[in-house]
Amino acid sequence: MLDRLRRPVTPAAYRRIAWVALALLVLIVVTGAAVRLTGSGLGCTDWPNCTDEQFVAPMELHPMVEFVNRLVTGLVSAAVALAVLGSLRRAPRRRDLTWLSLGLVGGVVAQILVGRIVVVSHLNPWWVQTHMVVSMVLIADAIVLAHRAGLPDDRPVRPGVTPALLRWGWVLVGAATVVVLTGTLVTGSGPHSGHNEDDVTQIRRLPIAVHDAARIHGIAMIAFLAVTVWVLVQVRRHHAKGPLRTATDLLLTLLVLQATLGYAQYFTGVPPLLVGLHVLGACLVWCATLAVLLRMRSPLESVAGTGPSWSGEPDARAVPRGDLVPGRR
Repeated sequence: MLDRLRRPVTPAAYRRIAWVALALLVLIVVTGAAVRLTGSGLGCTDWPNCTDEQFVAPMELHPMVEFVNRLVTGLVSAAVALAVLGSLRRAPRRRDLTWLSLGLVGGVVAQILVGRIVVVSHLNPWWVQTHMVVSMVLIADAIVLAHRAGLPDDRPVRPGVTPALLRWGWVLVGAATVVVLTGTLVTGSGPHSGHNEDDVTQIRRLPIAVHDAARIHGIAMIAFLAVTVWVLVQVRRHHAKGPLRTATDLLLTLLVLQATLGYAQYFTGVPPLLVGLHVLGACLVWCATLAVLLRMRSPLESVAGTGPSWSGEPDARAVPRGDLVPGRR
């Protein structure tokens, strides 16, 4: 057993670890949404124990929903710890992967602290929003980690698109960020506070009408969709089929589905199931957006026998592939 633990982690194994961490971080967002949508936000009245007398929740709906969410948090913590340890045991070791995995540790610690404040503040909507924002930052870190874990060790990366299109990639991420932030406004002003419906004495919502928040969010979504279509047109015009085109196609598909789901939930009285699916869709759209930006950079093709070590900077010995140079075919 000890011999197995001492074995170096292969790049393929570490990439799987990174993807598991990403999947669990998306899962914790969905289970957190389930806590809010079932009114189980204070199902556990204490932290880290469920109550001041016991760690495990009693066999009741609201305490168990909240407690299961906390158990998923434990799985996330284990996956993040494994990502850090794996980066240290990976052969060859890469500093970029180690720093990104340590970023996940910082994010999980921040989530735990914010979660504590959410409970003691009786689900203050501003802190609940902060909980969601930190989750999206964590997911961003995790998808960059998973992406970079799949890059070759012996070749640095460089932009595979024109500088103008790369800037549009950053605009795309900026637009997605605005959509996520305005989406938390809708949630914070809407009917799903996370409180048990039998106890509404402490419910607080954001000081904005849900219709106004939804209108702001919808405008941001339309702008995001417009930028996505523009980037997709440019990618299809200047690049052959490949990972970048696949990523942009996927983003547009997810975005159209997410927008349809958003309007459906709004006009049907925001039923909890549709809201939960919308939260999952938000995570997937966020991941797809970041994937488009990441795919705009490609590994350099090394001359046989002269592969550079990983540094993140182009190597004079590396020769770019012609089909990745903008304008060349």
